[in-house]
Amino acid sequence: MRYLALDIGSIRVGVAVSDRDTTIANPLAVLSAQDVFNVAPSFKRILEDWEPDFLVVGLPKTLAGETGPQAEKVKAEADALAKKLNIPMTFVDERFSSKEAKQSMAASGMKQKDMKGKVDKVAAALFLQAFLDSREKTGGPAR
Repeated sequence: MRYLALDIGSIRVGVAVSDRDTTIANPLAVLSAQDVFNVAPSFKRILEDWEPDFLVVGLPKTLAGETGPQAEKVKAEADALAKKLNIPMTFVDERFSSKEAKQSMAASGMKQKDMKGKVDKVAAALFLQAFLDSREKTGGPAR
C-alpha cells in the first residue's frame, strides 16, 4: 500500500509519498495546482513512478477546527481529482502543517529564502506522517 499526500493550495500543491510499508512519509515535489488538477505530465509522472493506492489530502480547517470556505474549496477539488484518478481518498486536518514545516526546516539550519518552494511538500509529508503514525497506533484501517 502506498499513500500520496496532497497539500492543496490555490497556486501550488505540495506532494509527499509513503513507503510501501506505510511507515515513512517523504516530501516529493511542489507542483502548480493547475498541473495537478489537469493531471499534466509532471503530476502524471509522479502517479506512474509511485503508483499510489490512496490519496491523503490536507483539509485546511479554521483555528476552531471548523470547515470554512477554503476547506470546502479543497474538498471539491480533491473529490474531483480522486474521481478522475479513480483512487480512494481521505482528508486529514492540516492546521499548522505549514508552520511546522517552516520551523522544522529552520531548525535544520535552512535559511528563509531557501525554504521557498519547499514548504508545501514538507507540510504534506508532516501530515502524511501523522496520518501513518495514527494508523499504526490504533491499528486502524487503511483509510
